[in-house]
Amino acid sequence: FTRSIVAVYSTCMLVVLLRVQLNIIGGYIYLDNAALCKNGTTPLAPPEVQQQYLSSIQHLLGDGMVIITHFAINAAVFFFPSISLKHTLSLLELEQKLKDIRKAVEHKDSDQIESYSPLCHYLMPDEENPLATQACGLTERDIATIKLLNETRDMLESPDFSTVLGTCLNRGFSRLLDNMAEFFRPTEQDVSQNGSVNSLSSVSLPLAKIIPIINGQIHSVCSETPSHFVQDLLMMEQVKDFAANVYEAFSTPQQLEK
Repeated sequence: FTRSIVAVYSTCMLVVLLRVQLNIIGGYIYLDNAALCKNGTTPLAPPEVQQQYLSSIQHLLGDGMVIITHFAINAAVFFFPSISLKHTLSLLELEQKLKDIRKAVEHKDSDQIESYSPLCHYLMPDEENPLATQACGLTERDIATIKLLNETRDMLESPDFSTVLGTCLNRGFSRLLDNMAEFFRPTEQDVSQNGSVNSLSSVSLPLAKIIPIINGQIHSVCSETPSHFVQDLLMMEQVKDFAANVYEAFSTPQQLEK
């Protein structure tokens, strides 16, 4: 269960974070190519800065995923406590279990008043340590990269980002359940015994059969090539609109004055 849940989280977070980063970089490249920057002005985002900035994605793929996996394992163990492999669950019951696990993973502390999602902490390194400590001090490239990282962090902590990420996660978990629903279709015998069988709660499967089904969803979520799930996320209107807003915010000349 944890493997498939983390697959959905990692794919959604990677897609949305990369869209933000690439549109911020795109805005800076536009400014660098604009007339304002053609008079011998130092580029705002030279290639080496772009490379260093984009490499920050390693935090999500490394420490970020470790933390999310830890929370997901704890939640899965809590909501599936010593359930027998013979115990049966309907698709509706599985959906509720996934909702409970999501609440645990995305839980906000009672004293947390920020409007942004706790998941933001897994997307980027801490603000206090944006780059590894360097013996020779920070270079101009490092300073430019730190500026990009701080601006990205501001975007990730915006209410709009939380809404977009939440929408993507909802789509991801709905897709997970839709894929599993194929295995919960009533048989002809079920229909003959119970009459019209349309309810999602009418068919239950033992946990021993459900485990390989949900484990098999990992491929469709993050291993397929091309990934239909990733393409689906990229085509969502909320994602496209948010990406366009990010690009517009960072491609205006006023950005140079900041």
